Amino acid sequence: MNPLLLVFVHGYSVTNLDTYGELPLRLRSEALERGIDASIENIYLGRYVTFNDEVRLDDVSKAMQAAIEQQIPKGTRFICITHSTGGPVVRNWWHLFYAQTNVICPMSHLVMLAPANHGSALAQLGKTRLSRVKSWFDGLEPGQRILDWLELGSDEAWQLNTDWILNGDKHISEKGIFPFVITGQDIDRKLYDHINSYTGELGSDGVIRVSSTNLNSRYIKLKQQAPQQSDSLTSATELHVETFKEAPQTAFRILSQKAHSGEKMGIMRSVSKEPSDEHSAELINTFFDCISVTNLQGYKKICEEFSAQTATVQTNSLIEIEKFFLKSSVYFHDRYSMVIFRIKDSEGYPLSNFDLLLTGPGSDPDMLPSGFFADRQANRSNTSTLTYYFNYDVMVGSPAIIKDGEELRKVLPGIDSLGLIIKPRPDEGFIRYLPCRINASKDLFQKALAPNATTLIDIELQRVVSNEIFRFEKPNTEGLSNISFKDSKPGDAFLP
Repeated sequence: MNPLLLVFVHGYSVTNLDTYGELPLRLRSEALERGIDASIENIYLGRYVTFNDEVRLDDVSKAMQAAIEQQIPKGTRFICITHSTGGPVVRNWWHLFYAQTNVICPMSHLVMLAPANHGSALAQLGKTRLSRVKSWFDGLEPGQRILDWLELGSDEAWQLNTDWILNGDKHISEKGIFPFVITGQDIDRKLYDHINSYTGELGSDGVIRVSSTNLNSRYIKLKQQAPQQSDSLTSATELHVETFKEAPQTAFRILSQKAHSGEKMGIMRSVSKEPSDEHSAELINTFFDCISVTNLQGYKKICEEFSAQTATVQTNSLIEIEKFFLKSSVYFHDRYSMVIFRIKDSEGYPLSNFDLLLTGPGSDPDMLPSGFFADRQANRSNTSTLTYYFNYDVMVGSPAIIKDGEELRKVLPGIDSLGLIIKPRPDEGFIRYLPCRINASKDLFQKALAPNATTLIDIELQRVVSNEIFRFEKPNTEGLSNISFKDSKPGDAFLP
């Protein structure tokens, strides 16, 4: 085996290399124990600037390429370990410099720890409020441009992730890259910020939602049927699925008792260099499982093994009981799903004024199960993009939860069909939009919702343009007529 070349890329708003903790040294010593050639000279600790408002993710990725060309030995391939925002940084670097070429990438394996692949709900809090969240930041206000990328539903993240969904299967190979996502789903309650409730959000590690880390995402395009000329313009009511695509199967593993940050539970920071640190043995073993992959067959096998191990972890950690003096709090670590909706019209213009209503069986909004809805965010830069966060297990149903003979939660019946109703505005005038729906169905439910995963849904509405926007008038026999059109009405005739 060639000498192990490890490249580490940290997360956001980091100003000191101690952010890596003892993980590099632990991996080196474990590699030597396993008979793998790992010298300290072959460990590279990346550092990059995020705390300047003008720095964008593309800037960091381009600077990373320059650093690799200047500092990494030519002709070698490295294994990259990232944390948090480091995942999108390296994915973006790979996309910019290698995804569209036939050049073999110098990175063979990308092992992402708690990556913000689809962003973080915390990013919308803004710089001043985020500087309080010690579980993510070191008391330093973050740079605004990268924060914009990290906000749920950002255009940049949408582009990177849809490209992976549509084209990623071309790149997973021994001559391409082998990507892995490893994350936790536990909250270090000592780092919980009572003002920022996202730091204790279930289905997350205190900073990043599990569904946001996962690259096993989906893309759906819903398109409104073209309206037919009529007096009422009510015929364009149906949405239909024009495109559905699943990302290539990507290795995804949830670890037990790991949070995003912190010396006690942090997925990176809590690792001790001592092999006797059993608390991190699961992470270390998972890492070496990742780097043992040398071909596509081995990669597919790891994907299946990780999926089974993740299911076991989530089953075993479903119930969390936190005791504080005489009071106990019970948390259910259900599986969650994230759906990001983006609404544009048939000319590609974004719509920001609309109502989006989910429906259950019978296309009835009242048939949705109680407690299914966890959160909703509109992207601040593009209000045509909405992120919905669902409790997947509440949606599909769950058996009663019983511990020590006590029923902690009753049976949840769940549902098996999902639909949408969209009421866009303006709904009258020279430019208008028509309400539409897609009836609740099992097919849409299964396409739109997956446990621990994100679905991107593009919705295209028909832009209805009045004929009265431009008309010709003939002059009368005496010359130009004094005809005013300032009070023109849009009417019901529209462009084909």
